[in-house]
Amino acid sequence: MKPSAVTPSKKLARNFAKVLHLRAFLKNVTISDTNPKDETNMEKTTITWSESFKKVDEDEEIEEQRVATEALLSKIFASISTVKGAYAELQHFQTPFDPDGIEASDKLLVSELKHLSELKQCYLKKQFDPSPEKAILAAESKEIKGVIKTYEITAKKLESQVRLKDSEIMFLKEKLVEANGHNKLIEKRLNQSGTLSVLDNVVHLSGLSPSHFATVLRHAVRSIRNFVRLIVDEMRSAKWDIDAAVDAIEHNVVYMIEDHKCFTIESFVCKEMFDAFHFPNFNLPNESLPDDRKNQQNWFFEKFNELKSTKAKDFLAEKPKSSFAKFCRNKYLRLVHPKMESSFFGNMIHRNLLSGGEFPKSDFFASFAEMAKRVYLLHCLAFSFEVQAEIFQVGKGCRFSDVYMESVNDEMFVFSDKTVVESEEEPVVGFTVVPGFRIGKTVLQCQVYLMQKNQIKVKGSRLRASPISRRS
Repeated sequence: MKPSAVTPSKKLARNFAKVLHLRAFLKNVTISDTNPKDETNMEKTTITWSESFKKVDEDEEIEEQRVATEALLSKIFASISTVKGAYAELQHFQTPFDPDGIEASDKLLVSELKHLSELKQCYLKKQFDPSPEKAILAAESKEIKGVIKTYEITAKKLESQVRLKDSEIMFLKEKLVEANGHNKLIEKRLNQSGTLSVLDNVVHLSGLSPSHFATVLRHAVRSIRNFVRLIVDEMRSAKWDIDAAVDAIEHNVVYMIEDHKCFTIESFVCKEMFDAFHFPNFNLPNESLPDDRKNQQNWFFEKFNELKSTKAKDFLAEKPKSSFAKFCRNKYLRLVHPKMESSFFGNMIHRNLLSGGEFPKSDFFASFAEMAKRVYLLHCLAFSFEVQAEIFQVGKGCRFSDVYMESVNDEMFVFSDKTVVESEEEPVVGFTVVPGFRIGKTVLQCQVYLMQKNQIKVKGSRLRASPISRRS
C-alpha cells in the first residue's frame, strides 16, 4: 500500500476548481473608483481571497478522506465476506473429508486474515489507496464473489441434507413395507383355524355354551373386517367413487368422519354373508339334512369339528363338492358383482372358475374363503345348540339400547354429552353393521352405527328379530 498521493488529473481538477471559485468571488467584489488608493479595502480583499482558497483546499481534503475511507471499508467488508466463504468451504470439506479442499480453503482463510491485518496498519498509518474509486469497485466485486461462494456452499449443504433425508425416507419406506408384511402375517395367523383352539376340548354337545358361540362370532367379525379392508383397497386401486358406492348401500347417512364409511361396506358384506342364516341348510340348493332334531344337532356339530381345524383353501381342494364348498361358491357369486370383479382384476376368471366347479387360488379369494369359513362355522354352531341361536338386526331410526346394541362410533355419545340433549338430538341407529344373536336368555349385541335423531326421518323403526334378507 503506497502513501497518499495526488495524480496529475487530480491537480488539474483542483486548479480548475480554484479558478472557477475565484471568478465567482470576483463578481461579488467591487473596487471603488472614487478611492483607488484605499489600502484598507485592498488588504481586506486579499485576506478574503486567501481564506477562500484555503476553504477550497479543506473541502477537497475532506472529500478525498471520505472516498479513501469508503474504499478502505469496502476492502474490509470484501475480505470479511471472503473469510466467511472460505470458512464455510472449510466446514463443507470436513464431511466427507477432502484434504485438498481443506488445504485450499485454509490457505485462502489465512491469506484474507493477513490482508485484514494489512488494512488495519494502512488505516493507522493513513496510507490510503491512490485510486479509491477503482478500489471500491474491486472490493464490491470481491465481496459479491465471497457471498456467492457462501451461498454455493450452503446450497451444497442443503443438497447433501436432501440426499440424506431421501435415504432416510427410502429406509423408512422399506421398514414400513416390512412392518406391513409382518402385520399381514400376524393377521393371517389370527385368521387361521388355530385361533379357535379354545373349542378343541369341546367334544360333546353338552359342553357347548354361549361363550363358545361368542368366541366364534368374534373371529368371524374379525375376518369380515379384514375382507372389507381388502375390498376398500381394491376399490381405491381401481379408482372407484367410494362415496357413490357407499351411498348406494345406505342412503342419507351423515358420517362423523370419512373413515366411518367403511362401516357401510362392512354392513353390506354382513347382510350378504348372513342372509338365510336362520335356515338350517343356509338356503343352499340340493342340500339335504337329517329330519330328526337331535340328529341335526349332531350333524352340524360334526361339520363344525371337521372344518374348524383346517384351512379353508385346503378344505375346498380336498372336498370341492361339500356343503361348505357350495356355501363359498354361492356367497361369492352373490357378494362380488361381475362389474366389481371385472374392475378389480380386469376379467371375471374367479366367476368362471367357480361356475365351472373350481376354486381360484388368488389372495383375494383366499381372504374371502377364510371369512366364509368363519360364518359357516358360526352357522354350524348355532344349530348345534339345544335352543337354536336366533339372529336379529335393528332398523334405521331405532332408539339405542345398550342391552341389544353396541355402537361402532362411540364418539356420538361424547358429542351428545357436550350438547344440550333434546328429544331431536338423541343418538339413534343409522344402520346395523353386524347382526346380533340370542341363545336362550343370552344376548350377543348387534353392532350399529349411530346418528342424531334429527338427521333421520323413518317411521315405525324397531328392533327386528326377523331373518336378515338380502337387498334387492
